Amino acid sequence: MTEIRCRKTETTSEGDKEEDERQNEPELHTTHINGPVNTEDEDEENVSTGEAEDKQQKDEAEVKEEDAQHKQEASSRAESTVRRSKMSSASGFLQCLVRVFFGCLAAVACGMLYAVYLSTYHDRKFWFSTKQELEREITFQEGSGLYYYYYKHMLTAPSFERGLYELTIDNKTVSGETINIVERLSLYPELITSFVYRITSSQDVVEPIYFYIGAVFGLQAVYVTALFVCSWVMSGTWVAGMLAVAWYVINRPDTTKVDHAIPLRDNWALPYFSCQVAALTGFLSNKISSATEMFCYLTMSATTVTFLLVWEHSHYVLFIQGLCLFLLDSFDLVPPRKMADIHKVYLSSLFLAYLFQFQNPALLSSPLLCLLIGSVLARYFQQKMKMGPLVARVLKLFLHFHLVFTTGITFSYLVKKLIPVSESDFILKFLEVKFGLNTTTDFVTNFLLCQESFQAPGQDLFLRLTQASVLPFYFLVLAVCLLSTLQTIYRRLSGQPMTTNLRLEDGRIGEQPEVIYHVFHTLLFGGLALLFDGMKYLWTPYVCMFTAFGVCSPDLWMTVFKWLKLKSIHPVVLSLILSTAVPTIIGFSLWREYCPRVLAELSDLPEFYDPDTVELISWIRSQAPVAAVFAGSPQLLGMVKLCSGAAVTSLPLYSDINLLRRTEDTYQVYAMRSAEDVYKILTSQKTNYVIIEESICNELSLNKGCRIKDLLDIANGHVVYDKGEIYSFSKHGRFCQEIKLNYSPYTNYFTRVFWNRSYHVYKVNSVISFQY
Repeated sequence: MTEIRCRKTETTSEGDKEEDERQNEPELHTTHINGPVNTEDEDEENVSTGEAEDKQQKDEAEVKEEDAQHKQEASSRAESTVRRSKMSSASGFLQCLVRVFFGCLAAVACGMLYAVYLSTYHDRKFWFSTKQELEREITFQEGSGLYYYYYKHMLTAPSFERGLYELTIDNKTVSGETINIVERLSLYPELITSFVYRITSSQDVVEPIYFYIGAVFGLQAVYVTALFVCSWVMSGTWVAGMLAVAWYVINRPDTTKVDHAIPLRDNWALPYFSCQVAALTGFLSNKISSATEMFCYLTMSATTVTFLLVWEHSHYVLFIQGLCLFLLDSFDLVPPRKMADIHKVYLSSLFLAYLFQFQNPALLSSPLLCLLIGSVLARYFQQKMKMGPLVARVLKLFLHFHLVFTTGITFSYLVKKLIPVSESDFILKFLEVKFGLNTTTDFVTNFLLCQESFQAPGQDLFLRLTQASVLPFYFLVLAVCLLSTLQTIYRRLSGQPMTTNLRLEDGRIGEQPEVIYHVFHTLLFGGLALLFDGMKYLWTPYVCMFTAFGVCSPDLWMTVFKWLKLKSIHPVVLSLILSTAVPTIIGFSLWREYCPRVLAELSDLPEFYDPDTVELISWIRSQAPVAAVFAGSPQLLGMVKLCSGAAVTSLPLYSDINLLRRTEDTYQVYAMRSAEDVYKILTSQKTNYVIIEESICNELSLNKGCRIKDLLDIANGHVVYDKGEIYSFSKHGRFCQEIKLNYSPYTNYFTRVFWNRSYHVYKVNSVISFQY
């Protein structure tokens, strides 16, 4: 009995051995019964056996009760653990949802406020709401009004289909030519806007011109919202987005041209490019879910196609972006799966743009397509490029670069042989002269080189960016991200794997693929902005966004502290403090200094009024025949086409070499040519009236080599060099000055029909009258 009691005590104290003891107890009990016993002790043994059985049943009941209590306690603990995990996950999701809600609200608010600001500024600058229709249209500067003319044409057409058909076989724009003006001018923004205006019956609510400029200002709101989101995604805080938008607005003269030339193609296209960059940034990130990645992929696909459709230069911009992604792939900084998806986006977008742009041959020989073909073929032949020791991988990398660019150049050469592209040779010649590899007397080449967009930027650009505090912080952020990126590239080439789940304590901002992309992006576009002033509109907005991301990112400060090996203060805490304190100080300083300036721009604005141009257009509308053809400078002809609908000899489109050659012929009225020569040139273009501008004929400029008359003299060989000075000389006087004297033979070929302080209009005589 003592042995049984002891065993049962151990059983009650050790619940996990219950089954073993239950098996041993019957064996013990059987041994005691079957062992040798005396007959006289049989009753006592039976009594003891009964007592043992009673105690055993009691012990078993106690064990069952304790087991039930243990199970109940375990289940309650599990339920409490699950409840706490659910509550913590719910609270975390709620916090994330609140952050996203307020971030999206701030992004939309910034975009809407910027659109309202642009609308108010435009109305105050041009006194737009108080002007008549003609005066409103004249405010579209730089020849951009030409695009608005086709928007009006689509609204006045009997139907949308009829208007579109007329534009595809247009013979009323450029004299003597039938062209597809939709393809030539990339008129999809006007087509879509006019279609929306028709189907929404907006003619009863808003005037067509307000609907048009409202669409452009709405896209600018999308532009700054995309910059906001891009900086937010990279830094993790929407404070960075607000700082990016603030810098963008402050540096508006260097970020956009929308305030003076609304219909320009880049004002329609760059918002889509900004959305594409934001979607690409999210797609490259390792911190997003599969659903978010799919959303970014679809957004990137849609915006890439739209960007290609609305701007004729968009494939060059995407080529620079493709180079950035090519470097990421070559250094093995992004998963191959994502690069394959991006290649699919580019190829499908180029294919759709080729179809919608009426089989545009320029897309088949575009550098973007050549880069894609070269990288795909090189990857096929170098499947083990990303394997091996450091030296071997570096050598394979150089071979990869050689294969990609050699294959791309060969493909471009073959395409141009099969499908001649007129602009290709001209662009190569232009770049040779731009970089000092060649010289030329060609008027078109020198004319483009003298355009402000193709000249190097002045020091004013960098002075303005420095005064707005963007440039100093930009160099700081770029230096940290670039050094960290170089470290990451070295680790990848040495065979170390890419870390996907980075923590703040790691201090490796250069291992985030989206950050590496933007480092390459800002370097390449920044290099182009140093060569061409027009590229600043593609570089400066992303300088604002990239700088705002850097100063608001704890990862950047942590990377710096990791290099400095800071131990006196916990680096994580200090990085979190600085990522909040620095943008707060910058924001308050910008608010104090620039907010009064921005508001002052809306109050102290002079009235824009051009009475000479209004008088000229009014005369053309009332006196000139409907079928008349006008010759003049491209910018003025764009205005004439917009306000009168008359046919012209050229258009303000600098990407078409044929139109540029026609512009050179029209500009001969400012050269030292005879009346007979100018008459032959104008009649070959079927010109009825030629407009001579005083601002070009008597142009005074410090840069004499870039005046129109100087470029014409060089191209015509009417230049004499004497002791380092350049003089113009010809046996004929300058046509634009001689014709004003009103003597023969000029009066034989031309008759003055209108003049004011700025313009002289001459009718090209159909019958030559010889008067002496």
